[in-house]
Amino acid sequence: MLERLIKNRENTEDAAVRTAYGVLSSCAGIAANALLFAGKLAVGIISGSVAITADAVNNLSDASSSVISLLGFRLAGRPADEEHPYGHGRYEYLSGLMVAILIIVIGVELVKTSFDKILHPSEVEFSLVTAAVLLASIGVKLWMMAFNRRIGRKIDSKTLIATAADSRNDVISTSAVLISSVVSHYSGLELDGYMGLGVAAFILIAGFGLVRETLDPVLGRAPDPELVKHIRDKIMSYPHVLGTHDLMVHDYGPGRQFASVHVEMAAEDDVIESHDIIDNIERDFLENDGIHIVIHFDPIATGDGCTNDLRVWLSEEVRIIDPNLTIHDLRIVPGVTHTNVVFDCVKPFDLEMTDGELRAAITALVKKEHSDYNCVITIDRSYAAMPH
Repeated sequence: MLERLIKNRENTEDAAVRTAYGVLSSCAGIAANALLFAGKLAVGIISGSVAITADAVNNLSDASSSVISLLGFRLAGRPADEEHPYGHGRYEYLSGLMVAILIIVIGVELVKTSFDKILHPSEVEFSLVTAAVLLASIGVKLWMMAFNRRIGRKIDSKTLIATAADSRNDVISTSAVLISSVVSHYSGLELDGYMGLGVAAFILIAGFGLVRETLDPVLGRAPDPELVKHIRDKIMSYPHVLGTHDLMVHDYGPGRQFASVHVEMAAEDDVIESHDIIDNIERDFLENDGIHIVIHFDPIATGDGCTNDLRVWLSEEVRIIDPNLTIHDLRIVPGVTHTNVVFDCVKPFDLEMTDGELRAAITALVKKEHSDYNCVITIDRSYAAMPH
């Protein structure tokens, strides 16, 4: 099916190909869930089962979710314009958030219905038709889980991967409804309301999970550690690069990433040559990774042996305070009565020290070794966990 419906399907970096995958998945979800809703609703009304009816409404919410996902992929695929120079990719995240809110609302309503069924139980009719519809539903949802997971991984879509997880939850909840119907029919125990409550719980859990997944990138989630490592390793592979720090990655939707980073190079090198290397790095990331990266050049005085020795020594010493502490941009400024040591220190978010306490601790380390040195420290925050 993918071969016939999606042209150039292997080029998933192409926004048009990505949109085509998303539209295909959403349309398949709308069709399958609409059919499941109609079949289960009919069986639920005939049998008087609130659990089956709840499962039917769950499928209706899934169909509505697919409609929202379809709109999200369509809007996210629009090219950048004057008012949105970074593109419209975040529509995909916003559509996922709307889906999550819809799921939560429906889950709350089903909790109310199920509690009413528990308080006022009524006999549930069970037949082979009921079993056949529920078994068919399980089969369809298994296929949808595999289908969405495959496409989600192919185009790296959190929305489709979450949809696959939702289909997995539907398999579990529908199986539970089928089991409760069989048990109630043969044992006389009225489990329908309790099972409806269980289905509602699955819906709510899926909804809150989707809220977390879709809000994270909108709020500015830290970049994937593998991406951070890849960026650092590629930068460090270039000649004359001594170090890199202050990486920031901004996510404007799948396939739309912008970044900035500082790169340390020897101050004694020819500035034109250093600038040319930086240009090559920026072009490499854009052409091969699709990342628009801007590099700030930090000149390092490598000819000053005292500065180099102090930089290496202090980089190791600060790890006594915390293994994740790093320093950069160190320079020595001699004076008549004292010598200033000026540098930046990157403070981890989980370090339970104030900025003042951290400065004092580092200053004490330096004073112990160099009593005439005065530390001028700027405390930085890490926007990406750059490996050491």
